[in-house]
Amino acid sequence: MKTLLATAAMAVITATAAHAGPAADMAQARIASIAKGDTAAVAGAYGDGATLHWVGGPLDGTYKGSEIKAVWEKFAKAQPNLTANVMGVSEAMNPKGATVTANVVFAGKDKIPVRYVMLFRDGKLADEIWQVDPALAK
Repeated sequence: MKTLLATAAMAVITATAAHAGPAADMAQARIASIAKGDTAAVAGAYGDGATLHWVGGPLDGTYKGSEIKAVWEKFAKAQPNLTANVMGVSEAMNPKGATVTANVVFAGKDKIPVRYVMLFRDGKLADEIWQVDPALAK
């Protein structure tokens, strides 16, 4: 009986780990929109009062409101036609929201290695950290 329960528990854990939740799906779509330079989709994902913390690189700073769309437009203009190599996506959820973390290396004219953290509430992006992480580019 213990073996049967242990096997069933392992199957549930494996199935849960293999299936990304809705926040991880939103994060993957967001990363693809950033790579494509689709600033309308990128800016449209934010909820009211959202904050973008850009840590490192030439766009370093904290952005709110209309500043967020402006910084993404600046980024898309400077880094067009990117590809995104996404690694280590992790999702944590509870009834109040979901957090997704991922390591992403955007590549095009330059390589942009990012430790990306996205906090979703009610299906909208509430807080975001874009941490330039040179160790990911190696």
